[in-house]
Amino acid sequence: MFYEPKNGHGLPHNPFNAIVTPRPIGWISTRGADGRDNLAPYSFFNAVAYVPPQVMFASTSAKADRDNTKDSVGNIRETGRFCVNIVEYASRDVMNITSEGFGREIDEFERAGLTKEACQMIDCARVAGAPAALECEARQIIQLEGEANVLVTGEVVGIHMRDDCLVDGMFDVTKFQPLTRMGYRDYSVIREVFSLARPDD
Repeated sequence: MFYEPKNGHGLPHNPFNAIVTPRPIGWISTRGADGRDNLAPYSFFNAVAYVPPQVMFASTSAKADRDNTKDSVGNIRETGRFCVNIVEYASRDVMNITSEGFGREIDEFERAGLTKEACQMIDCARVAGAPAALECEARQIIQLEGEANVLVTGEVVGIHMRDDCLVDGMFDVTKFQPLTRMGYRDYSVIREVFSLARPDD
């Protein structure tokens, strides 16, 4: 099968969502200028550079009370800061609770029963007990093609790692089993890891 996205695919669900997988999940916490905290998962998320360390996430839908975007991007526009909390398999259900489109007055930490911890470098809450958290200062907010598509890049200015995830001086993902997004409503969990030596090692 071949199709041009602009002409549609004729299938019950969009296959593009299932082709680029698995995708890491950025559980983005923000604090608005009004002091309200927000927490939401984004599967259009990844690391994009080492030095300085940088990440990106994209928001692809909007709320009526947020000027054609969602609370996460709205808060980042106001404050220039966000934190990426890494999602483990054990947190899949509470992560899913925070994916609901709550009004901006709702604190997703409280709704999901999550404990907050303060970030050290930025004025923002993070998910207590997450395997890792990346404190970020926003660098670019880019309006992409499409009505509500917004790309946010950030420089990582502080990194938290849970002690049990450090093994022999390395951050070991097998200690917490990262949750990843597949297509449609499907997710996956990383339980097996292997190494490959590069030809020029």
